[in-house]
Amino acid sequence: MGQVLFAQVRANAARLVASMLAIVIAVAFVVATLVLNATSRATLLDALGAQYVGTGAVVTSSDGSSLADDVATLTALPLVADVAPTWETSVQAVLPDRSGAQYVLVDSVADAPALRWQRLAAGALPQAPGEIAVSQGSDAALGDVVPVTSFDAEGVATTSEVTVVGIVDLRGDPTAGLYARAWASTDQVRAWGATQPTELRVAGWNRVVPDALAAQVRAALPPTAEVQTGTQAADARVAELTGNAAALAAVLLVFATVAVLVAGLVIANTFAVLLAQRTRELALLRCVGATAGQVRRSVLGEALVTGLAASVVGVLAGVGLAAGISAAVGTDSPIPLSGVSVPLVAVLAGLLVGTVVTVVAALAPAHAATRVAPLAALRPQDPAPLRSRSGVLRLALGTALLLSGVALLAVGVLSSQVLVALPGGVLSSLGVLVLAQRALPPVVAAAGRLAGRLGGVPGRLAAGNATRNPRRTAATATALLIGVSLTTAMVVGAASTRATVTAELAAVLPTDVVVQGGGTPVPASLLGRLEGVDGVAAGLAVQSAPLVGPDGSSLPVEAVDATQAGRVLRSTAGTDLPVLGEVVLPPSLASAWSVESGEPVTFTEQDRSLTFTAVVGDDRVGTPRLTPVELTALAPDATVSELWLRLADGVDEGAVVDEVSDLASAALPAAQVAGIATERAAIDGVLDVLLLLVTALLGVAVLIALIGVGNTLALSVVERRQESGLLRALGLTRRQLRGVLAWEAVLVAGVAAVLGVLIGGAYGLVGAASVLGGLGDVVLSVPWLQVAAIVGVATLAGLLASVLPGRRAARTAPVAAIAG
Repeated sequence: MGQVLFAQVRANAARLVASMLAIVIAVAFVVATLVLNATSRATLLDALGAQYVGTGAVVTSSDGSSLADDVATLTALPLVADVAPTWETSVQAVLPDRSGAQYVLVDSVADAPALRWQRLAAGALPQAPGEIAVSQGSDAALGDVVPVTSFDAEGVATTSEVTVVGIVDLRGDPTAGLYARAWASTDQVRAWGATQPTELRVAGWNRVVPDALAAQVRAALPPTAEVQTGTQAADARVAELTGNAAALAAVLLVFATVAVLVAGLVIANTFAVLLAQRTRELALLRCVGATAGQVRRSVLGEALVTGLAASVVGVLAGVGLAAGISAAVGTDSPIPLSGVSVPLVAVLAGLLVGTVVTVVAALAPAHAATRVAPLAALRPQDPAPLRSRSGVLRLALGTALLLSGVALLAVGVLSSQVLVALPGGVLSSLGVLVLAQRALPPVVAAAGRLAGRLGGVPGRLAAGNATRNPRRTAATATALLIGVSLTTAMVVGAASTRATVTAELAAVLPTDVVVQGGGTPVPASLLGRLEGVDGVAAGLAVQSAPLVGPDGSSLPVEAVDATQAGRVLRSTAGTDLPVLGEVVLPPSLASAWSVESGEPVTFTEQDRSLTFTAVVGDDRVGTPRLTPVELTALAPDATVSELWLRLADGVDEGAVVDEVSDLASAALPAAQVAGIATERAAIDGVLDVLLLLVTALLGVAVLIALIGVGNTLALSVVERRQESGLLRALGLTRRQLRGVLAWEAVLVAGVAAVLGVLIGGAYGLVGAASVLGGLGDVVLSVPWLQVAAIVGVATLAGLLASVLPGRRAARTAPVAAIAG
């Protein structure tokens, strides 16, 4: 039978192409997901954790105390080669082409070459005072002289000039664009105000194991010092700034799993087509002595060879796809990618998934091929009726799964627990698939009556053919139903996620631009000048003054006019604004004072005193808030501490923030300008990339499903070969026969698309409600144009899937078709 197996594979290679294509796409999906996840992690590790990757051990102070005295202790250890304290400070620098100063974060450059992590785009690293290296994109070039203003502990400013000697490449670091960065020698950074290092990077001698080095360092330091290996510190840095990257990979792998399941359905249909075409061949093998087990093993052997070959191609395609995406995206994307990292687990998972799924999908067709007696297989068999014992069991099972799943979905939505809704979605979707065999044919029949009136004779024949074999119709529609449902669920879920996140971002980051005085009062005239900037829609001055709280200590209290704030803030839903008679307290301060909402709180200033009703705000409230009238009554000399600005919609936010920063720095050298609108746009950009990526990947499931539609139509042509020949003999033209199959494909695909959109839309709304419910108010959104496009594309694709089977049926001569 081994020779028979390989002979059958060679003979049916062309027919196995569809099955192989489905598994190639599914395997490529899985492998590309794993490779892109590994590549993204490696890129972020190289960018965010660059200062730790080549470091043997990293020491940080858990209580914020200085580690300067520990440098000598570590240098004396046998395994330690070099120690580099990290000195850090901030300065105000006037960069080229900027009229005002801007905030610059300055780090020290390690004295030991082995601990210098900076990747230079040009020039060299600074080695002496008066030299700096700046981050790429800061508009400074080699040789530029930059005025730098630093502030001592008393706030006294000192201005000096430094020369740019190097440009540091920070590509791939998502934080690179948030603020300007510079590097200088240790002496220069300390001269600019760095007071104590809270981090030490330690390098070991050659061939020293990082874990052994970290252990020796840990034993030599007090318990307040936290010690990690360089790799651990880099991983922690990536996790701190990117969150749980494994969660995104898990989500993508869920969709990859769905694509694999859809591919399994396609493969099962493909083997059903092949075995239907070879029914007589297999029956003859049985007649000449092959046992049922031998025939079954032969069919499964074909599946094994097919699955393994397709998996190898799929792995190569997945790696190639990941490499192409990485090259196209690059490091300037919100999700930076550089090069391609292919973990062994990705290759093994692709080979295993493709091969196992193919063999498992072939089990049912292989069993069906040997279940019928050899002589009986030589004549046509009528399909089993739906109203059989197995049909009743399927109905009961599908109903039970659907009802239990819907109940769990309801509980998940009401409790905002996605872990409850997720199994509910799985159970209900399984119930839908089990019930599809009964539910789909009646719907197709109803749509068929319309097709009969519009399509003439081919339309009426197609309507009859689509409902004559309910099992075949359900099998044709199921794969497409899954793909369309998933795509619609993702599109609707993405739209709801975007609407909800947009509303939440407006609540969390309601102010577009914040200008702070940096401890110095903001000139009252600055607000008017900033409101005159093209692109600034409105502004608000926030006053502040020190008041004495109920514990007798003095603390700053700010005043916000709630009526004026409404025209500046993007949203007031997440902002606690005071009203007359109330004070909004930070949670930490309310806890320290043992005050709860509704209780009285008294503030005093000299001989003036007022009592307010406490309102405990959320964590975004940093200082107590009063109304301007009440703060002025307590502190008539209250000054402006910060300005809130709202930008006009559709403006270049970065350019407006730069102009605001220039004006603010010119009026107030210590001013700090926070472009929250830019941060909000960056978050929105990441969301765009993620949703586009996931939606594109889900399109793979639809592509695989369409292959299934073509396979099942091919099976329909094989099963109705004699019927087609008889129709041709009775006068049906080749064009009309192709029209019959085209109308049948449109009927089945159209019904599957509409039902898939309805089911997928429900799942998308339920999923968004269960996932986002814990964040606050969920904004449900349905992108009707995209939903309509899904229906149109799926129906058109079903029509295209009928072309090859229709041509094959039309090319067969009527006499040959009737003869079988």
